[in-house]
Amino acid sequence: MTIRLEHIWKSFGPVAALKDVDLELPERAFVTLVGPSGCGKTTLLRILAGLESATHGAIWHGATRVSDLAPGKRDIAMVFQSYALYPHMNVRGNIAYGLRVRGTPREEIAERVLEVARVLEIEHLLGRKPKALSGGQRQRVALGRAIVRKPWLFLMDEPLSNLDAKLRVTMRGELKRLHMRLETTTVYVTHDQLEAMTMSDRIAVMDQGVVQQYATPAEVYNRPANAFVAGFIGSPPMNFVGTASVSGGEVALDCGPDGRIPIAAAPPVNGFSGAALLGVRPQDLEVLPARRAGAVPAVATLIQLVGSEKLVELAFGAAGKLTAQVRADAPIEAGHRVWVGFDPARLHLFEPASGRNLALG
Repeated sequence: MTIRLEHIWKSFGPVAALKDVDLELPERAFVTLVGPSGCGKTTLLRILAGLESATHGAIWHGATRVSDLAPGKRDIAMVFQSYALYPHMNVRGNIAYGLRVRGTPREEIAERVLEVARVLEIEHLLGRKPKALSGGQRQRVALGRAIVRKPWLFLMDEPLSNLDAKLRVTMRGELKRLHMRLETTTVYVTHDQLEAMTMSDRIAVMDQGVVQQYATPAEVYNRPANAFVAGFIGSPPMNFVGTASVSGGEVALDCGPDGRIPIAAAPPVNGFSGAALLGVRPQDLEVLPARRAGAVPAVATLIQLVGSEKLVELAFGAAGKLTAQVRADAPIEAGHRVWVGFDPARLHLFEPASGRNLALG
């Protein structure tokens, strides 16, 4: 059944942590709440769990108003940022604890714990205490404790944040495979946009208590609702250039001594004309050794090698800056004069004051 969050507000005294959050979570979907620290994502997760009460609004699971139920009656499993394992219990005891508290028969507990251990590939760890486990193994035990209850909703609050970078990549894949196997609706909180992009069916990008955009990862990346979403989603982050002007069906940049250079035909912007905030992703820029129509003169100021590619920081005009992502073998050196080409189909134009994407109306 679909989960609906209807007009959720949450205030802590005079501070509004959540402002009119309205979301629909499809059944069996993996939905990620992503945003910077303090944006309200963990508060929203705690309201779903019943650990916090909304100031206004309601949560529905099908026809059941979940927000009227006590946390223990919601049948929701939550995985916290800290593993929160009982140090005096072995892995078997930690996974089984929730079932024992609920009075589940001993034979059923044994069967379900073993089933979960097989799914998470921790059968050989059932007799160990938490202190004898690695970080990744402890995280699997915490997941097992949630899974064994077979809830209708999983809530995960930055469960990978305590792991090292390599293990986080591995566990992202494990969590995605686990979700595909269990097919249980999951709400996942993270500040890591890469986790959100790689794991999610839908993403809610949040800032200052407001959901800025709620869509599939592809739509959030390719058609960001506003400049905040465009800048937050994507690695390396999107370039923003405030010297763009839209007029007569073309986009031009003010390049200082080199004058105003038309760089592309304007994408559909609903009749907009005037100064605009130009957004372009580093992957969508060309760095050229010679001039070409629509290219902007620039100087490469810094080169950073990142494996098979390198990031080139570029300066143009009086204070214009861009970052381009090119092949590692591209013949570009710091201090060299180059030309930067733009792909007209990959430009984003935003209204300077509000930040809204002009192409979306």
